[in-house]
Order: sequence, then C-alpha cells, then structure tokens
Amino acid sequence: MTDCWRLLQHFDAEPGFNMAVDEQLLLGGSSMPTLRFYTWKPDALSLGYFQRWVDVPAAEEASIVVRRLTGGGAIHHARELTFSLTAPLDHPLYRGPVRESYERVHRAIAMVLADYGARASLRGEQVVTSDVPETGMCFHKSTDLDLIWDAGKGLGSAQRRTAGRVLHHGSLKLGTTELETGIASLESHAPELEPEELARALQAAFPELLGMKLERGELAPSELDRAQSRSNHFRSSTFLHRR
Repeated sequence: MTDCWRLLQHFDAEPGFNMAVDEQLLLGGSSMPTLRFYTWKPDALSLGYFQRWVDVPAAEEASIVVRRLTGGGAIHHARELTFSLTAPLDHPLYRGPVRESYERVHRAIAMVLADYGARASLRGEQVVTSDVPETGMCFHKSTDLDLIWDAGKGLGSAQRRTAGRVLHHGSLKLGTTELETGIASLESHAPELEPEELARALQAAFPELLGMKLERGELAPSELDRAQSRSNHFRSSTFLHRR
C-alpha cells in the first residue's frame, strides 16, 4: 500500500537548524510521515546523543560541533548527503523488529547506489577495512546492518523512537574528509556527483522501493518558528557536554 509522505529539502542549512528541524519532525505533533534531505553549511561534526565529548578526539578539531537526537558515533558532515525519515511507529516501514526497518531502508538505498557503480550491501559478517578503534566516529565502527562497498562503510544511520514516533537519521558519503579517513565513499565511482543529484535519485526510487508517494512540501510556520528558536540549543555547551 502506497501512502503519502511530505518531501522536504534544506541544502546548505545551518547545523543547529538542521538538528532543530528533525526535532520538530519527531516531537512537533505532525502525524504526516516526512522524508527530508539536507546538507550542512558550514561543515560540522555531530555527536551521537549518548556520546561524551572527551571520547571523540575529532570534536577538538571540528570548527562546529552539534549533538544529534539519535545515537551512534560522531559524523563529520562534509562531502555527504544527510537524510531523515520521520513517521509514526506503527507505519509499515517501521512496524516489526527494529533491525528489519534498517534493512528495508538500507537495501533500497543500495539499489540506488548501484546506478553509480557502488556495489553496496549490508555488512553482515563481512570484514571491513574502515573500522578504527577509539575514534568515536560513526564511519570507523560498523555493524552488520550498515551499508558497505569497496570493503568500507559508506552509509551510517541511527534511530530515535519516542512518543509513538521514529526518527531515522542517515549519512551517505560522497567523499572522505580529514576527520573520516579510510571509509567508503562514492568519489571513486561518481567523482562529479553532487548531494542534490543523489537526493533526486533517491526520491525518484523510494516511491517504488519503499511504497511511498512523495509530495514536495515546506515546514509549517509553527514548525519553522520552533526550529529557529531551538537551533542554538544543539550547539550549546550545556547540550554538547551533557552527562
């Protein structure tokens, strides 16, 4: 059964605003499922919700640091496309065991990446070369559900489930950065690929692969106002150094 999803795009958005928008999509009260694509300007590093600053050496090197609502390791948001899917917990995409929802989304993305020459698959029991201990970085620690290609991790995602809703964050790497060395990316397969083009490819494929009808939309005025008022919170010292 195909249902209607709102499609949002925020390219080159301020880091705190990016996090505040996803907070509104998760907690703001709208029941409509939403698919969102975005990039960050300036580049920023996002800590996972449960990480300690001192456990992520790259946090001292990044020019801007925010904290996400989702767990997992830190991500350097440069040369990548970030996406989020927000929906009620009883939505078919997220119904059932948690791992199955990751598998559905990641397998759909893998089919799109094949068009760019990346033979992506769930890691499973495969050995990857991108795992690096004690960096605290998401792409330096893989799980069996992560997407890998070229023997490295190239997509990392995490979920937050609360108040009957789910927020699924994901980062797709178009290139490597000085804070995320040794990982998989699309640069060796599609060096000219831009985030906006990859977003268009995903939104063209998702309706068939994930059973969704996309309708381009905008944030409601109340969502936008709340997100703007909350943007600084995600960069605040209190939140970044939370216990």
